[in-house]
Amino acid sequence: MSGAALGIEIVVVFFLALFLLHRYGDFRKQQRMVLFGTLLAWYLCFLIVFILPLDVSTTIYKQCKIDHEEHASVPTASSNHTAANTSVTPTKSVPTPCYKPWSYIPDGIMPVFWRVVYWTSQCLTWLLLPFMQSYARSGGFSITGKIKTALIENAIYYGTYLLIFGSLLIYVAVHPQWHLSWYELQTIGITAANTWGLFLLVLLLGYGLVEIPRSYWNASRHGHLLIKTYFKASKLMTEKADAEENLEDVMEEVRKVSESIKYNHPLRKYIDTILRKCPVDYQEKMGRNMDDYEDFDDKQNTYPSEKSLVKLHKQVIYAVQRHNRTRVQWQILLQQAIHLEDVAKNETSSAHQFVHSFPSSEPAGWFSRYVYTPTAEWYWECFLKCWFYRLLSVVLTLFSVAVVWSECTFFSTRPVLSLFAVFIQLAERDYNYLYIEMACFVTIFFLCTCVYSTVFRIRVFNYYYLASHHQTDAYSLQFSGMLFCRLTPPLCLNFLGLIHMDSAISHQQKEQTAYTSIMGSMRVLSFIANGFYIYYPMLIVILCIATYFSLGTRCLNLLGFQQFVGDSEMTSDLIDEGKELIRREKRKRQRIEDGENRRREWKERYGNQREDYTARNRGSHEMKETSYSDTVAASNNRQAKYSRSGSRSERDCIELLQDAEPLDFNAETLTDDPLEAEPGRHAGGRYLSMSSSRSRIFTTSDGKNKCEAEP
Repeated sequence: MSGAALGIEIVVVFFLALFLLHRYGDFRKQQRMVLFGTLLAWYLCFLIVFILPLDVSTTIYKQCKIDHEEHASVPTASSNHTAANTSVTPTKSVPTPCYKPWSYIPDGIMPVFWRVVYWTSQCLTWLLLPFMQSYARSGGFSITGKIKTALIENAIYYGTYLLIFGSLLIYVAVHPQWHLSWYELQTIGITAANTWGLFLLVLLLGYGLVEIPRSYWNASRHGHLLIKTYFKASKLMTEKADAEENLEDVMEEVRKVSESIKYNHPLRKYIDTILRKCPVDYQEKMGRNMDDYEDFDDKQNTYPSEKSLVKLHKQVIYAVQRHNRTRVQWQILLQQAIHLEDVAKNETSSAHQFVHSFPSSEPAGWFSRYVYTPTAEWYWECFLKCWFYRLLSVVLTLFSVAVVWSECTFFSTRPVLSLFAVFIQLAERDYNYLYIEMACFVTIFFLCTCVYSTVFRIRVFNYYYLASHHQTDAYSLQFSGMLFCRLTPPLCLNFLGLIHMDSAISHQQKEQTAYTSIMGSMRVLSFIANGFYIYYPMLIVILCIATYFSLGTRCLNLLGFQQFVGDSEMTSDLIDEGKELIRREKRKRQRIEDGENRRREWKERYGNQREDYTARNRGSHEMKETSYSDTVAASNNRQAKYSRSGSRSERDCIELLQDAEPLDFNAETLTDDPLEAEPGRHAGGRYLSMSSSRSRIFTTSDGKNKCEAEP
């Protein structure tokens, strides 16, 4: 089993990162480079989290072997004194035999593995992802143009790194007493990156430790959850209207540019690229209004520059992405609000059968028919779910209290005050590796959930926002990858400090984990190892108190950013507005469903009768045509025998009468706007009977039939 656990976790973590990327990204529309960079960043961070417990258990096993070797050397060292006093018995107990863990990783693998994972993630977060972020956001029409724009935007970013690094080298060069090797310079760089990450980590962790348990507790209160959904609906509708207005303005600008630049203009290829990024209905509208036969004239018209087209291209990408995101989010939020209203109605039902306001039109599967029946759904939604969320909230609250206590006391080794260190040391006495790995995994998974969920929840205006259901843009995806790569290493070091596996903080002479050895010795910068890393995490207590009393939310609400505050008049107005919006959407959906039901009932009631009537008419018509054709054929044969055929002009009149159109189309009401006509239908117009025109096709000026006037 050596190395098998490592291989299994590598594969499982890859599919986990791929699943999350599929949920938030769009494999069909987004660039492959963006998807690959984000997937690699998420994968490496999740890999560190899942593999670290294996490193801890392997390190404990190595420490056990070292202790046994030291214990075995004690009798050998004192063998010369045993003959003098044979009555003295040893007071030191024999340690428990070491058993190799099932997930043991052979020597030499973990250091190489951590070195590759860590430095790859650091290159991604500090070098590649910022460049790829600017590249994906650029509105350039060629690869060269996008690379040029990305380099210009990141010039200050990269220049700052070079300035800091150069200043550090100059400072070391002018002090001869400092003899820093490459290893020490590398450790200083790692320490600087981890310090920046720890600064942001404590802020996010302090928010998540309180907000995650509270969110599950609020989820058990259906009334509170429904009111908050109304509030979200009002805010989202405002954002949706703003996105639609912004898209209309951008499309109007595209239309003007498209009409000014004709088909044979050198910049027309850029316009075609912009049009392909527009919604389909706008493309059809602009295509109909485009006159490709009109040449351009450089002397009379003024044309936009390529730089302005690049800016317009960037605006189109952003406007379309925002419009699609708000539209999908509105449908999802509407479905959630309707479901919560259904739960509120069914809670007072005595039949214990969950009834949906808008049942699904899809046929129920075997799970819904036999397992998740309406009765089971009622018990889960109206009774069991709220208690499950409350129990989960209490458990998560206990975990949060344990984390806060351990963050404030993990520097104390005698006595051991950190709760997680106590749990690991108790399991270490019996070398229960499975318990050690599970305890480490649960602890670090909870810490990562508090931090990563905050990353997924925060929103920096409209520049950074992770939206599910494939609605996250490329900029936000890569920004999240950068945050993950910067937060995960200090998070793992903080976890190792909580369980006293980091000798730089615990100051214990113990075997170091392979991960700690890659990070380097923090004693190079003692003021950080003995000061910042120990006392700064205590700030988490203040952050948790501020989050509990929603101080940040109240400050944002005072600054004009609409937040859900229970005692605010603005919040009450938005809740009432959201309730009215949901009621209006429900009426609209109800009308659509009633119309479909009436059409279905009409088809079921009269569809069979109409088909039978049509079949009978078709059969009688075919019989009449057969008898009529036989009669006409017989008469034609008799006329062929006793008379000659008609003149040429008579045959022409007959053919023209057969080819004449029975209807005339009056296109005066045809609209020029393709958006006003329903897709799949012909444009507006009136069909007029031609009973009078047919009779006047071959009428002469004196009112007589032209065919009859032929000699």
